[in-house]
Amino acid sequence: MNPNKSYTGIDIFRLIAALLVIAIHTSPLSSINETADFILTRIFARIAVPFFFVTSGYFLITRYSRNADKLFKFIKKTALIYSAAIVIYLPINIYNNYFDMESLLPNIIKDIIFDGTLYHLWYLPASIIGAAIAWVLVKKTTYKTAFVVGTFLYLIGMFGDSYYGISENIPILNGFYDLIFQVSDYTRNGFFFAPIFFVIGGFLADDHKIISLCKCACGFLISFILMFSEAMVLHNLDLQRHDSMYIFLLPVTFYLFNFLLYFKGKQIKFLRTSSLMIYIIHPMMIVTVRLFSKLFNLQKLFVENSIIHYISVCVVSTIFAFVLTFLWERVRLNNKKTLCKTDRAYIEINLQNLEHNVSVLSKAMYTKSKIMAVVKANAYGHGAYEIAVHLNKIGIDAFAVATIDEGIKLRKYGISGDILILGYTDIGRAKELKKYNLTQTLIDFEYSCALNEQDIPLNTHIKIDTGMHRLGISHKNIAEIKMIFEMKNINVRGIYTHLCCSDSLEPDDMQFTEMQIVNFQNVINELKSDKIIIPKLHIQSSYGLLNYPEIYCNYVRLGIVLYGARSLPSETVLKLDLCPVLTLKSKVILIRQINKGDTVGYGRKFTAERDSRIAVLPIGYGDGFPRNLSCGKGYVIIKGYKVSIIGRICMDCLTVDVTDFDDIVIGDTAELICAELPAASVAENSESIANELLCRMGERLPYITV
Repeated sequence: MNPNKSYTGIDIFRLIAALLVIAIHTSPLSSINETADFILTRIFARIAVPFFFVTSGYFLITRYSRNADKLFKFIKKTALIYSAAIVIYLPINIYNNYFDMESLLPNIIKDIIFDGTLYHLWYLPASIIGAAIAWVLVKKTTYKTAFVVGTFLYLIGMFGDSYYGISENIPILNGFYDLIFQVSDYTRNGFFFAPIFFVIGGFLADDHKIISLCKCACGFLISFILMFSEAMVLHNLDLQRHDSMYIFLLPVTFYLFNFLLYFKGKQIKFLRTSSLMIYIIHPMMIVTVRLFSKLFNLQKLFVENSIIHYISVCVVSTIFAFVLTFLWERVRLNNKKTLCKTDRAYIEINLQNLEHNVSVLSKAMYTKSKIMAVVKANAYGHGAYEIAVHLNKIGIDAFAVATIDEGIKLRKYGISGDILILGYTDIGRAKELKKYNLTQTLIDFEYSCALNEQDIPLNTHIKIDTGMHRLGISHKNIAEIKMIFEMKNINVRGIYTHLCCSDSLEPDDMQFTEMQIVNFQNVINELKSDKIIIPKLHIQSSYGLLNYPEIYCNYVRLGIVLYGARSLPSETVLKLDLCPVLTLKSKVILIRQINKGDTVGYGRKFTAERDSRIAVLPIGYGDGFPRNLSCGKGYVIIKGYKVSIIGRICMDCLTVDVTDFDDIVIGDTAELICAELPAASVAENSESIANELLCRMGERLPYITV
């Protein structure tokens, strides 16, 4: 889910859903036709609360997360709202003799946890419980498992709700539900009812597949007709104890929400808060309308006429909610204290450019080849979480990292698919390789034997040393490679090599690369001749694709080019239209006027040859920006101007000369790596390569996705 998107359809339907909830509690058509009122309030309006649950799940539940902070924040916020609502309705509880009931304490506990201290407040504890259950299911298992468990809970709840007439005639089920009803008056609660809708919301947020508008509309229409038929049959057979849970309510809500996702535009944040306000305060407004009618002898118009009664409650509730929301927003904005991530320096990640690069690179590969996204070293400084999650959402299911801890982080973020560890993992951590379903590179024969002796079945890729002489089993040691396939606990799922000078088009380097490719192919041919089933193969990394696109393998390991960068600004065979994913930004925090002859910075390495304007940027080598770009070797872009870095770059700041640019002022944004100053050029000026430059970006730089 992209937090920057606006969901106008969802925002508008929040208000509609809130008004449908009022309909449930006022029966607008009861004075006209009981059947019509049943259809409106007990069928159509039953969409409202599941919609609210799905909406909450859409913005909360995800298999992709750094931690559970978002869940805890949701629970805390909902609990505070619930506590306030309990206090608000205490006068009505007192008036209704709520506190005179027998077994008061057990009933209060039951109501607070499940039923709500007033009939409509059950929604709030249900949200807390449902969100927690859905979060655990999605994070600890898979969406498939979460759907199964959530649906199972829903079915249990359904036979204590709309299908209770069946359960009460089966002794064992009747006894089971009698026990449930001692704890909660309804199965329409956070344990049985809410979890599946939260799971649906999370699935819709995480799933990258888009259902067409036509399918959404048709799916909703068919599902609603089936739900209507289901409800009418249950009603006519008098099977319903309550009437909140229908089988076809699940697909109805699913297709409705998909349909609403198509309507994007300007955010209507006001409706988000006001719809909740309407939900919470509308019983108070029902009492107000009835009291007003009684005082002014207008009961026949405003109470006995069910339509007028409903409209009156809706109007009063909406006006009151809008006023409360307006006041709340004013207070919230006045007291809001937020840490702006862009106040000093930050890394901006353009996910649209990432998608563009995936598309361009995929077209440059053989049709049946797949991308293996290399996200080691914090995705080359781009943010492993931000990059890997988005790639996973758009269909990339093969990743490569350098260490086991990088792989474990990806799993904890919720990344699915294959994760290959390219480097060394201590054999003592074999259990973790298995636990997190990580694929380990076999770096030599002895290491393979040692892993096998751990007696833990492991997925592996064999690395072949074809001439780089770093990691891998020598291409000459065919016997050892064949023996690995016979090891009991080693499941070989891939074979690969690394081309050490594929970035060079020098004749000698190209000849060496061709030799490596031949050496690798010879190994594969030897294995084939011995009737060994060949697993997935991969040779090309970024420059292997750019300079040797004719190679066909199952995977292409894409690192630096995936991010729209080059190691150095050198020529390649393929000239692809790649866009930089990362922009390094800071801002002008100070402008100083200095006189001719004044010096700037450590060591006084800059001396002004004229009266000058010097701008200070709060970013330095502590953030990964190279110190050897000091004293005129480096540049930044401010308002489209290329301005020179002067003096020595410090740990936390640097200075630039803006004397010739009068319109540069405090607060202006400076770009240190961008399309106009690509990472490869900045790295070349600092006598390095883009790979190192990007990987060195300090942890204190926040990531902003656009």
